[in-house]
Amino acid sequence: MSGRGGGRGGAGRGRRQESGRGQPSPSFPRGGGGARVRGRDSSRGRGPAGPPPQVAPTQPPAPSAPAISTSTYHPSSSSGAESLSREVTQKLALEPQVGTTAPPLQPSSSKATRPPPRPGLGTIGRKCRVRANHFLVEVANKDLHHYDVSITPETISKKKNRRIMEQLIKSYKESHLGRRFPAYDGQKSLYTAGALPFDSKEFVVKLIDEDRNRGSSTSARKERQYKVAIKLASKPDLHYLREFLCRRHFEYPQETIQVLDVVLRAKPSENYTVVGNSFFSTKLGHTGELGNGIEYWKGFYQSLRPTQMGLSLNIDVSARSFYEPILVTEFVAKHFKRASLSRPLSDQDRLKVKKALKGVRVELSHMEYAKTCKIGGISREPISQLTFTLDDKRTNVSVVQYFRDKYNIELKYTFLPALQCGSEAKPVYLPMELSRIVAGQRYTKKLNDQQVRALLRATCQRPHDREENIIRMIRANNFQGDALVDKEFGIQVRKELALVDARVLPPPMLKYHDSGREKSVNPGFGAWNMINKKMVNGGRVDFWTCVNFSSEYANMSEDFSMELVKMCNSKGMVFRQTASIRIRSARPDRIDQALLDIYKESTGMKRPLQLLIVILPDQTGSYGKIKRICETELGIVSQCCQPKQAARFSNQYFENVALKINVKVGGRNTVLNDAIMRRIPLVSDLPTIIFGADVTHPPPGEDYSSSIAAVVASMDWPEVTKYRGIVSAQPHREEIIQDLYKTVQDPQKGVVPGGMIRELLVAFFKSTGQKPQRIIFFRDGVSEGQFSQVLLYEMDAIRKACASLQEGYMPPVTFVVVQKRHHTRLFPTERDQMDRSGNIQAGTVVDTSICHPTEFDFYLNSHAGIQGTSKPTHYHVLFDENNFTADNLQVLTNNLCYTYARCTKSVSIVPPAYYAHLAAFRARCYVEDETSDSGSTSGGRKAKDRNFEVRPLPRIKDNVKEVMFYC
Repeated sequence: MSGRGGGRGGAGRGRRQESGRGQPSPSFPRGGGGARVRGRDSSRGRGPAGPPPQVAPTQPPAPSAPAISTSTYHPSSSSGAESLSREVTQKLALEPQVGTTAPPLQPSSSKATRPPPRPGLGTIGRKCRVRANHFLVEVANKDLHHYDVSITPETISKKKNRRIMEQLIKSYKESHLGRRFPAYDGQKSLYTAGALPFDSKEFVVKLIDEDRNRGSSTSARKERQYKVAIKLASKPDLHYLREFLCRRHFEYPQETIQVLDVVLRAKPSENYTVVGNSFFSTKLGHTGELGNGIEYWKGFYQSLRPTQMGLSLNIDVSARSFYEPILVTEFVAKHFKRASLSRPLSDQDRLKVKKALKGVRVELSHMEYAKTCKIGGISREPISQLTFTLDDKRTNVSVVQYFRDKYNIELKYTFLPALQCGSEAKPVYLPMELSRIVAGQRYTKKLNDQQVRALLRATCQRPHDREENIIRMIRANNFQGDALVDKEFGIQVRKELALVDARVLPPPMLKYHDSGREKSVNPGFGAWNMINKKMVNGGRVDFWTCVNFSSEYANMSEDFSMELVKMCNSKGMVFRQTASIRIRSARPDRIDQALLDIYKESTGMKRPLQLLIVILPDQTGSYGKIKRICETELGIVSQCCQPKQAARFSNQYFENVALKINVKVGGRNTVLNDAIMRRIPLVSDLPTIIFGADVTHPPPGEDYSSSIAAVVASMDWPEVTKYRGIVSAQPHREEIIQDLYKTVQDPQKGVVPGGMIRELLVAFFKSTGQKPQRIIFFRDGVSEGQFSQVLLYEMDAIRKACASLQEGYMPPVTFVVVQKRHHTRLFPTERDQMDRSGNIQAGTVVDTSICHPTEFDFYLNSHAGIQGTSKPTHYHVLFDENNFTADNLQVLTNNLCYTYARCTKSVSIVPPAYYAHLAAFRARCYVEDETSDSGSTSGGRKAKDRNFEVRPLPRIKDNVKEVMFYC
């Protein structure tokens, strides 16, 4: 699985009022590790406003309820819609209605929503024990105090703030702080294990300017004075934390968790480079080059969170990309892979350097004292042509002459542009050859394919090695030897990984076609093959052709096509042997024309293509363009193949491509035997639709592109293997899916309901002849800090979409968040529990010890490890009207992972969420140039300006939407 997205947008942002949608106050952060709310990787605090009453689940509609027909799909009356809105608000916000004439009340805060309690622990499966990278934390009974800190003049640098507070504590600890040793978060909060001798006090701190300190004379040093005001804010109480962990108190003790988290992070924050919840340093492991002037540093992730076993410190090894601390001239040479700099930069290359270096701090070592500056841009002209006016405001001098006269330095690379600091009106020019990139600056832009591969090679660790490195990190932190952690706050951190009860769920039986020698299979260790098996529903292809854009493999088109068709037929498809129009080769610079010619020829012969086989160009970069043209302009379903892989004529490769082709032409590869036998609890008994939803965001460095939401839904109850997909663009880094339900004002029809959920519900009815009487919604890509907001808005949208189809239509919903971006790892304790890669076995599930104290969540490792350490997926139930038991939901989720269409392996996340992820990334191909190919292989504006107009995605042709085109 490729990594998703980048960080997800902040959870606490407000939203503008929209049609049919309320405006709750910002969400209350969830999880462990304090109040800071970040993206998907976050693990944050959350607490309801007290234990709200349990809500009785909505019962499924009676089987005799009138069936939906396309002719009877009408929006409900306005009074009915208002009634529904009130019902949803009450159910989600758990707030009483006041009066009957008042408008629907919005929740006073999204923290009023609380997920359902755990319905008990699962029992199905073979019991075992695993180790988890969670370390038990015990806390002495201390009198915690929280103080607000205000520093004047204000500084945004946490590093500088820490230096100021460090100097304050050093100067005033004995005389004014009552010998207390406070913990500081680098921003506005200070915490103590006992009261300070005052409630409010102001201090004066003198600090030497760091930029002018290193290697400079005393006379050159500049001392700055800061005023620091400290004022008592609150008294967090450890009693409520203990009550919460003992399940006697339901409000999440966020402030108390934040105090302890800041204490545990204090020393690492001083010693290492901080990136979110992670710490990096050249002292924490070897570094290595990633190419193009970028290197990786190793470090560790750390987060404090409440679990069933008590407070847990989750620690994992990590790695991030940083700029190499080299001269800018060296960076430019590496960036363009030049052995030396001997010629000027083109305008295109100059812009690339500007994009790569803007905002990076450089150190100037040619002056009397070391000084750092932030790069604002790159000059248009080479440095040999740049001049500026001296301080006397009369003399104009060239940059080259200035450095020769003042510093006796003869610049070598005068044909290169200068780095530009300062303002546009008064720029400061710095020669690249005298500017060294300051160490420890994170590279936040998207890594290219080569850099990603290099980082994976460098950081991929077998489970045993990763476990050893985690233990080494916890020992290096030496919390027991930390005066602040151990002596001042009385916090003890165990040095052993948590031993956790787990179970290995049995794999499901998979059904194949009865005409094959093997009619079914019981997969072992999460994998099987197609030998002696035929697809359970083979698709039919009568009209097809192939186009080859490869120059290196231009002569293989006919043979490749024949072998692929042969494989498809052998696996149960009905695939016509001869192409309906001529198989051809085409130049890679004439993709548009070649595809248009194929379309015109096929439609002109009244043989519209059901499938176009495309052999991609040798150079990457065309995949997105081909998919955009085929799927949004011509209405052609395509299968792209990488030329190097295709040229091997491997049976395994042909088999993998055949699996993709079959679902793209409407077939099914396999289905769960329990689905055929109607034996899946809470799925087989009533018409059930399973949704998957995801939002993908632009890569790092793009501060204006739209985010893309995708929703898929099963169309084939009771089999639940075919998924129809819909995509939609929305504002930059907006996590809540905007178009789940929407209304449009039509001049003739008035208010017309629409949206992604409604469209998929209609499609389900057209496909099955029945309306869904149960909804299961798997939502990918939501951090714990966003749970309440996403649940509130998206459940409301689901309710409104249902009600717009039929008055009172409210099928019960189960809403499950799927999280892959976490740092929990599970390690086997015995050899007989391992798979061949040394990982825990496929089907291992954990719902004890390291899971939430009261809520319904679990970790599921549904896939077999290949290399490195397997990452389990975390499933967290936010809403459940279907009353799933732990066993029912865990077994359903694990079994669905065996139905993924593109391979004969169980996958790591539930397929509807996986398909939504694929659909969203496919849609990104429609709106931006591709930088890498994705064919089948053997395996601007400111970010804060969220109000700019979102460019809608090109519309996918209807015949393409009918099949799983995104596979």
